[in-house]
Amino acid sequence: MKRFVGCLALAGAMSLQAGCSTINPYTGEKQTSKAGMGAGIGAVTGALIGIATSDSAKERKERALKGAGIGAVAGGGVGYYMDVQEAKLREKLEGAGVSVTRDGDNIILNMPGNLTFDTDSTTVKSSFRPVLDAVSEVLKEYKSTMIQVAGHTDSTGGDKYNLMLSQQRAQSVANILGGFGVEQVRMDTVGFGETQPIASNGTASGREQNRRVELTLLPYTE
Repeated sequence: MKRFVGCLALAGAMSLQAGCSTINPYTGEKQTSKAGMGAGIGAVTGALIGIATSDSAKERKERALKGAGIGAVAGGGVGYYMDVQEAKLREKLEGAGVSVTRDGDNIILNMPGNLTFDTDSTTVKSSFRPVLDAVSEVLKEYKSTMIQVAGHTDSTGGDKYNLMLSQQRAQSVANILGGFGVEQVRMDTVGFGETQPIASNGTASGREQNRRVELTLLPYTE
């Protein structure tokens, strides 16, 4: 049965720290895959994209992917596959305000809230749509990549409101990616509200960092 590569843990349980060997797409040399550090990354990737823990859910997801013509990456080629994808994303997103972090064989795109949404809005800013279009171009080329779209907020406001806001913002981003041609079956949306800060909510700059949408890209493998 096909699976997602990497030591995907239960949500919030542990960080991914894969150390697989890959081939550098530029030098042709063997190297150790880059592992990103930073709060929240392991918890986000650990939330697990659409293939859930039950066998029936896995089978349904795999049938849907197969029906959409989406195949898996051979295990030995995963590192190279993600290396080249990472390089293209860095090129596309240079100067866009979106950070690209490598965590083992996964890639995390951090999209700050001040770029993506107005205050209390769930509508993606029109100025940010070209950035999502650029991301979608890469995702459409690398169809064996699954995408988790996760929304996060700061601690201002009530827990339930923040959770709802984060969920709706994640869905808005996923809808736009889908409109640009990224298959919906490859995407999973989740809202974490204020539960996974990457900075202190005690400062304005920290709260700004916590208001974000993150795309976690995971290879779909045999």
